[in-house]
Formats: sequence, structure tokens, C-alpha cells
Amino acid sequence: MAEFFDQKADGEPGLALFLNAGDPPLDVLADLVLMLDEAGVDCLELAVPFPGSVTDGPVIRRSHDRALALGVGLDEVLTFIADVRPRLRRLRIALLADWSYSIKSRPLAGAVGDIAEAGADGLLLHALPPRVRPAFYQATSDAGLPIVTTCYHKVSTEQVMAEAAANASAYLYLVAQYGRSGTAPADGYADLAGTIAKLRVDTAVPIAVGFGVKTRADVTTVHALGADAVIVGSAGVARVEEALAYNRDVVTEFADFVRSVHPAHTLA
Repeated sequence: MAEFFDQKADGEPGLALFLNAGDPPLDVLADLVLMLDEAGVDCLELAVPFPGSVTDGPVIRRSHDRALALGVGLDEVLTFIADVRPRLRRLRIALLADWSYSIKSRPLAGAVGDIAEAGADGLLLHALPPRVRPAFYQATSDAGLPIVTTCYHKVSTEQVMAEAAANASAYLYLVAQYGRSGTAPADGYADLAGTIAKLRVDTAVPIAVGFGVKTRADVTTVHALGADAVIVGSAGVARVEEALAYNRDVVTEFADFVRSVHPAHTLA
């Protein structure tokens, strides 16, 4: 589904932002999502919160904890998506769910069907065991639900990269740095170009790069290396955390953050 990120006539990259459902609370999040739609953000990578994530840094782990403390789980997130999705004009929602915490206890085809029916535009299933992948690919295909696949720069084997490229139908998430979210490659992003070019041979879907992308300069740098889109996570979640801690308006604070990283906005 190569249209997941709108094609930009001026060559700008697509922009995806990560947030945990429930951080901010869902009623505030609804207003924030509508703001993202108005601001021209392409994709919200919306996570079902789960505890003890080994791939997330402290900022996102605290976000998981705040959302879980409010009782937000898969059912609540699907209800949220079903309510907000019809009000969006362009923003797409890619649901991120952890296999063990949110999906494993449910019939796979039923869970995938529920996610598609709620209105999610794509699904990224975190920590999906290799033995389950064929059934997952079949279930999402049957439900007409595009999927996000992932691979790691410098770490993923040729086989893993080929499978990710072959099965991505929403976008392919290339993780720039093996480690925890919020960390950027110590040597910068320059050598991503070769990995992006290699993946490009085997997939027609957008290639989105994330981990450590925090500023507009990072967005511009990654796009110049061949990425179709960038994913910004910890930096935005930190702005939510700060707004909540100081009792500031989360939507206003996050709108300022969007303007600071979105390549189409003019910096003041």
C-alpha cells in the first residue's frame, strides 16, 4: 500500500509520530489526534501500552506505565480508534501491539479482524514469534489489513530483511540503531543509505526510519539518505510527559513540537 504516506510533490518526507494510547488520557488524546490531522502529519503510530518493554528507553517505558495505570488495553484502544477514525481527513493510524501482552491470548484471526473493523490503517505486531508469522500474514491478508514489518540496520540478517521487504504492505520500519528507543547511531545516520537502497530493491512500500530521530535536522538527514518517511517517538513522548508533569495543555505543547519537526512548517 504505497499510498500510506502521501506522496509529496515537493519531495518532503512522510512523517510518523509515536504515542501510547492513554498517554495522554484518551479524552485528551482524541483532541491531539485531530490536531495531528490538521497539522498535516501522515501517520500516528499508536501503541497499545504494555509493561516491561526491553526495546524501549526510559521515556517510553514511563509512558507505557502511565497509560497502563489508567487501565488502557487493546479493547479500549480499538474503541478509541473506532470513534476518532471517521473524523480524520488524512492522518493514518498504524496500531502497534505487543504479541504476548495484547494478542496471544486471543484467536489471531479474530484479533486481526477486530483491529481492521475498528478502522486501523495498519498493524505492527511487536515481538511476533517466527512460528506465528505465516498465520499472521494470512490473517491480515484475509482481513485486508496492511502490516508494518521491521528490520534493524547492521543487525538483521539478509533473510530477515528479505522477509520484512516481502511482507510489508503499509510500510517497512527500518530501525536505525539496535538498542532502546530514543537512542541514535553513535556514528550518525550516513551509512543507512546502503541498507535503504538494498531494501528498496525488494519492496514497493514506503521505507520509514526511526530510533533517535528527534529534530527537523534529523528528519532532513534521514530523508536525504533515501528514506520515504521518518518516525519520531521518544522526543514527542517526552513533550507529553513534560506537559502532564507541569499541568500544561498537552495538545498545545504537542502542536509546538509538531511544528518544530515537521518539514512543511516554517520555524519561528
